[in-house]
Amino acid sequence: MLKVRQAIGISLGSISSSKLRSGLTTLGIIIGIAAVVANISLGESFSVLFEEEINAQGSNFIIVYSQEPNIFYANELEIIEQTPGISGVSPVKPQQGEVTYFSETKNIEIAGVTSDYLNTANISMEEGSFISDQDTFAAAIGSEVADEKFDRNISTRSTIDITFRLQGNRTVTRGFKVKGIIESPGVTVVGGGSIDRDVSIFVPVATINQMLEEDDYEYFFAMADSIDDIGQISDEVDERLARNFGVSSRDLDDEDAKPYRIFDQADILEQTNQLANTLRNFLVAVALISLLVGSIGIMNIMLVTVTERTREIGIMKAVGFSSTDVLVLFIVESIILSLFGGLLGLIVGIGGAYLVTNLLEMPFRYPHYVFEIGILVALIVGVAAGVYPANKAAKLAPVDALRHE
Repeated sequence: MLKVRQAIGISLGSISSSKLRSGLTTLGIIIGIAAVVANISLGESFSVLFEEEINAQGSNFIIVYSQEPNIFYANELEIIEQTPGISGVSPVKPQQGEVTYFSETKNIEIAGVTSDYLNTANISMEEGSFISDQDTFAAAIGSEVADEKFDRNISTRSTIDITFRLQGNRTVTRGFKVKGIIESPGVTVVGGGSIDRDVSIFVPVATINQMLEEDDYEYFFAMADSIDDIGQISDEVDERLARNFGVSSRDLDDEDAKPYRIFDQADILEQTNQLANTLRNFLVAVALISLLVGSIGIMNIMLVTVTERTREIGIMKAVGFSSTDVLVLFIVESIILSLFGGLLGLIVGIGGAYLVTNLLEMPFRYPHYVFEIGILVALIVGVAAGVYPANKAAKLAPVDALRHE
C-alpha cells in the first residue's frame, strides 16, 4: 500500500513537471473560491452598513407616523410621553421652505422638532448647540447646509431668513439665528423617518406651527429606555393610541383599521438583516456557479492527464503499484491542486472584497469562518473532481496501458 507521504511526493513531482497545465487547472478554483469568499465578505459588510445606518438614526427609537392628515396634536404627544418606558419623544413637522442667506435663496427642508430630538435621533453637534424648548426663532443646521448649499459658509450666530408659502398665495418670512451646526453622521442616514440631517434645518416645532398657522404634527420620534424592551414599549404605545382613536383591541393587528403606523428600531433591524441575508445568499449562489465551472475544469484536466499518462500508469502497475495506489495518487494530485487554488482564492477574495468596500465607502468585514469554508470547499472540489479520473486510471489494465502510444 502506497504511503500518504509517498503519494504526496509523487503528486508534487507530477504537478511541477507540468507547471502551465497545473496553473490553468487551479485558475478555475482560484476564481471560484475568490468569488465565494468575496461575496460572503461583501454580504457581511452590507449587513454591518445597514445596521450602522439604522443605529445612527436614533437610540432605541420608536416612530409613529400618521396615515391621515391632521390627526396628531398635543393630546397624542402627551399619550406617548406618559407611556411607561418612554424616556423622550419629539413631535416632528417637516416643511419645504425657502432659505435666504446673503441674498441667495435655496429650497431646503425645514423640520420642526423639540429639544428631545437631540437624544432620540442620536444627533451630535459639530459646533454650537441644538435648539431648546425655550427657543423661538433659533435653528440648528446640517453640515452640508452650513458648508455647501450657499456661496458663503454659514456659521453659528449667523442669521438666515426662512419663508413658507401659505394658502391663498400668502407667504410668511422670519429671521432665525443659527444656534449650532449638526455633525455629519458619517453614513448615509435618513434620520427620523424621512429627514436627512446633513441637508436640513431644525427649528422649534411651535415656531413652525405658528408660522404655518397650524397646530398639528406629522409624526412622533420617541426613545425607549432599553432596546431589550422596545417591542413591549412599542406595543404599549400602540394600544394607548388605538384607544385614543377608538380602535378596538381586536383590531390592533389590522393596520388598515388604524389612522397611523408604528415601528421601532428592532423591527427595522430585523428587516435589514433579512435583506442583507438575502443579498448575501444571492451573491454566494452566483459565486458557486463559478466554483462549479472551476471544478469541472479540474475534472476535465485530470481526465486529459489520465490519457496523457496511460503508458506511465502501465509502468507503475508493472513495477508493483496496485489499482488502489494509482487511485490514491490521482486523488491526492487533484486535492493538492484544489487546496493550492483554494488558498490563493482566499487571498484574492479577501483582497477583492477589501478593494470593493473601500471604493463603495463601506465597512470592511469578513467572518473568520470564510477560511474554513474556503479550505473545505476546495477539499470537497478536489475529491469530487478527482474521483472519476482517478477511478478511470486505476481500472486500466497494465498490458493495455503499456501498449498505449
